[in-house]
Amino acid sequence: MKIGIVCYPTFGGSGVVATELGMALADKGHEVHFITYNQPVRLDFISHHLHFHQVLIEEYPLFQYQPYELALSSKMVEVVQTYELEVLHVHYAIPHAYAAFMAKQMLKEKGLNVKVVTTLHGTDITLVGSHPTYKTAVEFSINNSDVVTSVSNNLKETTNKLFNIKKDIQVIYNFIDTEKYDKAHQQKCKRIAIAKPEERILTHISNFRPVKRVEDVIRIFAGVRKEIPAKLLMIGEGPERAKAENLAQKLKISKDVLFLGNSDEVAKILCYSDLFLLPSQTESFGLAALEAMAAKTPVISTNTGGLPEVNINGITGYLSNLGDVDDMAKNAISILKDNAVLEQFKNNAKEHTKRFSLENILPVYEEIYKSCYQSKV
Repeated sequence: MKIGIVCYPTFGGSGVVATELGMALADKGHEVHFITYNQPVRLDFISHHLHFHQVLIEEYPLFQYQPYELALSSKMVEVVQTYELEVLHVHYAIPHAYAAFMAKQMLKEKGLNVKVVTTLHGTDITLVGSHPTYKTAVEFSINNSDVVTSVSNNLKETTNKLFNIKKDIQVIYNFIDTEKYDKAHQQKCKRIAIAKPEERILTHISNFRPVKRVEDVIRIFAGVRKEIPAKLLMIGEGPERAKAENLAQKLKISKDVLFLGNSDEVAKILCYSDLFLLPSQTESFGLAALEAMAAKTPVISTNTGGLPEVNINGITGYLSNLGDVDDMAKNAISILKDNAVLEQFKNNAKEHTKRFSLENILPVYEEIYKSCYQSKV
């Protein structure tokens, strides 16, 4: 099949999932075309079936904000026509589903019928899409997609609650390429470069937005460090980084907190880790938690959004109420203080990720594309 994938080319979960999906489809022989404003950060052109088409926006003084949606929909039309694409898979409702609808209408006038699959990832619905400024357009775009999927049951329920959705929403969980994390573990992890032998290593990976509550990460670590020698790895960039750095200094733990910025070597970093901290205000799914578990790293998280569908309380880690940093620190200590307990949680986490393996999820997407193609015939 010939498939177009539209996503944000960033370190965020939706971009990562879209990129990994495209590469996996290309590995199976499908022709995949990425359409976005920059090359996705995890895109690796190891297959001749992969293509990237950059959306360029011309500067024009009339516009205070350049109309990306127009440029994107026009680029979709161009790529569909040139390469005879059969399906456009857009990740994130804003602005991708809306731009895809416009592209589809333009292509209809040219006698072409491309199918649109829209995958909802979370903040496009819960934080942005539900805003009165965008709500009508998002609702319209979802209802006019040929297929709609969401990454968790919780997100499906939230979408149906916030919008008048007439389409059936199919839940397809985010997936993980477990082999990548297995390979990272097979290479010897040089923990000594980060921590002393007696120290535990805790990790947080995010885009450091307010919803990620990175100051809670620092407070949880401070609680753990009172009882257990430890280091904290903070991976990512974003508006809340300075607050987290200031809090670490205020709590006098900054020498044990390492801010490493963005990284495309997540598997290697998680190889060092004993515990993953994710105290988010909400997560539609929690891809970062799943990546941690694939690397045999148990998770301490909130019980919000789709996280209870990923992190199983008392088995792969622990769930706590939003903002309850004392409970999260207590749960972290209970895992870290005993080697046997820690090893059991690590094994449980790794075993649980089999449910979300690429081998299980990829055929589901292929069936969706196939159904779109068959409905065209």
